[in-house]
Amino acid sequence: MVISVASGKGGTGKTTVAVNLALSIGANVQLLDCDVEEPNAHLFMKPVFAETQTVFTPIPEVDEDKCTYCGKCGEICRFKAIAVVNQTILVFEALCHSCGGCVEVCPANAITEKGRELGVIQRGHRNGIECVHGKLRVGEAMSPPLVKKVRAFARPGKLTVIDAPPGTSCPVIASMKDTDFVLLVTEPTPFGLYDLQLAVGAVEMLNIPCGLVINRCDLGDNKVKEYADARKLPILMEIPFDRQIAEAYARGAALVEVMPEWKHRFLELHHAIEAIIK
Repeated sequence: MVISVASGKGGTGKTTVAVNLALSIGANVQLLDCDVEEPNAHLFMKPVFAETQTVFTPIPEVDEDKCTYCGKCGEICRFKAIAVVNQTILVFEALCHSCGGCVEVCPANAITEKGRELGVIQRGHRNGIECVHGKLRVGEAMSPPLVKKVRAFARPGKLTVIDAPPGTSCPVIASMKDTDFVLLVTEPTPFGLYDLQLAVGAVEMLNIPCGLVINRCDLGDNKVKEYADARKLPILMEIPFDRQIAEAYARGAALVEVMPEWKHRFLELHHAIEAIIK
């Protein structure tokens, strides 16, 4: 089973839910932190990283001795990453989405591919839980390819918990796509509701079952619950605004280790997700 923990906005407690869900289940679990622009699950998991690998993405390289400047490469590129201007061919590496289309259509076989560094992936363990995260290279704009590389570490037969990036943009879709369940973490505020609506729309487009966790549930108003009721979205867990929980988070401590009674609640959350999927 692959569970993606997502949210429409940052700061809702998504990483808290992902980390504590993985710790509660324990053995035979993977935690993949796909928030590659700012991974932070490791601050709470505290794994021992044993492996680091650099990730590259292919971009076009043009042999101008072979190029006939026909312009077919520029015509196929939706992102205008390659263009022919008079007798010059320009490659804008930062715009390239590594689709390989320009290589395929070049009649002169003048285009090959070279690698551009995206970032690194680190892999480690803690108490039998495998932890993997990606770190995007500073200044790099293309995070979805690195997200996909992190997801490639998912192992069949293991429960995989994905900590997705906040928002509803391309990196989030790459984190949610082809998962078994999306757990949306929200908060009972106008901002929380608005961004939740966007996230639910994205999940529905992907046709993936989902449920809600409401963090800081005793603040704000009831509009998130009313929305969930109207859309028939199950509320699978509520986490109160509690000083002890906030202090644990500030120290980088896992909730289920500071307050062991929460382990049972996260296990119940897992069972509820299983029941929905089945």
